[in-house]
Amino acid sequence: MQIVKPSKLSFGDTVGIVSPASGVAAFCPKRLRRGVNCLENMGFNVLLGEHCAKHTGHTAGTIDERLSDLHSMYRNNDVKAIITTIGGYNSHQLLDELDYELLRKNPKILLGYSDITALQLGIFSQTRMVTYMGPAILPQFGEFGGLFDYTRNSFEDILMNSASERQTLRPSESCTDESLKWDIEDNRQRALQASTGWKILKHGEAIGRIISGNMSTLLLLAGTKYWPDLTGAILCLEDDETTNPAIIDRYLIQLRHMGVYEQISALIVGRFPTQTSFTESDPLENVLTIATRGYSFPIVYDVDFGHTDPMMILANGVLARLNVIEKIEFGYMESTVLER
Repeated sequence: MQIVKPSKLSFGDTVGIVSPASGVAAFCPKRLRRGVNCLENMGFNVLLGEHCAKHTGHTAGTIDERLSDLHSMYRNNDVKAIITTIGGYNSHQLLDELDYELLRKNPKILLGYSDITALQLGIFSQTRMVTYMGPAILPQFGEFGGLFDYTRNSFEDILMNSASERQTLRPSESCTDESLKWDIEDNRQRALQASTGWKILKHGEAIGRIISGNMSTLLLLAGTKYWPDLTGAILCLEDDETTNPAIIDRYLIQLRHMGVYEQISALIVGRFPTQTSFTESDPLENVLTIATRGYSFPIVYDVDFGHTDPMMILANGVLARLNVIEKIEFGYMESTVLER
């Protein structure tokens, strides 16, 4: 099945907002409004899904309600991109009843991260439609003062630029994982600190299609028809502050046992929050080295995606190149969106 790319986003377009997973938006209306205002100030029109600020138990509405919002956005010809409010849990509940034929006929930018991995890679596996791991409404667009510059630049470069020449991805000079209680403490921008940059574990060179996502959510798809084809992929993985070195170790070893390292051409790991508690005596490098022993593909870590900010956008299904010979060179080899 051929890769399908959505058309680029332009200023003045309508962006739809949905909550396919957790119902956090119901509990922080100020943060949601600030995220909407950020998009409007950037020059977009915003359409809120009917149930995007609802919660039913531990999810943002019932399965039918969340599907209804998604399908409505794909049917609406005015909506050019769909951005999720947040991840959380349980977006994979939607995979069995999604109207994949509707999605195929109406390819659109679908942007989000964390638990949205299940939805994005499930859609990619069934339709070969490119999906985009990147900022969400509450955590990023709802930041006091709007998107961090690095995140906004990536948004415009990846989603609003249809140029076919290579797009080089570069490290951010600063980062943050500071946590402020939404609608209570978030009346200032989070404090940024100097980034230590991307790091090399194994040298080499790889060309392959990006497959990106949250580790724990990706593994929910193991053994199902929604598991993505990883043949030759540049696999980009991250996880959140609720994990620890032992849990990350488990995930990476499970991927080893599944034969994933036999298939991929490179591994890129996003920057973990400090709460994940990697230390000098129990570093991420050791966990990665043990899990990938015997394999020679290039590995880079502490890259700008995942549960820290700012973040780049990773386009699932788009051809990219990672060169780790003398320094780290990472970028797309083709357009990430189509010209209209």
